Amino acid sequence: MIVGAHSIIYSRKPEADRALLRDVLELPHIDVGDGWLIFGLPPSEVAVHPSEKNDVHEFYLMCKDVGAFVKAMEQHGVKCSKIQGMAWGLLTKVTLPGGGTLGVYQPRHARPTQPGVGSTGRNRRPQARSRRRRAKTGRR
Repeated sequence: MIVGAHSIIYSRKPEADRALLRDVLELPHIDVGDGWLIFGLPPSEVAVHPSEKNDVHEFYLMCKDVGAFVKAMEQHGVKCSKIQGMAWGLLTKVTLPGGGTLGVYQPRHARPTQPGVGSTGRNRRPQARSRRRRAKTGRR
């Protein structure tokens, strides 16, 4: 049913921020006309958190090694905040040329299987899968 997600970063300097995504982060992209770039992203996930208000959304990129990411950004002259240890991961914020920030983190949490990559799109708890296997085979 769902084939992807489209996120939007609003910027006072969109051309400069697009250049960072294209040239520094090296995200694949297409030009849909007049320099308007749309970027491809790696597999992603969405979580729903409790809130007193609706329509409050956040956007983060994830990486395997946030320390290495910060060092790579420094080589490009891109400023990152000090890495913060959070319960869910190690977080830095990249300062975009347009003045905004973009969170990038190294997750500590489990990641869901991506639909279409050898999965049905449904994740079962490993414990439940083990119980089913034992029931079928009679083994513990």
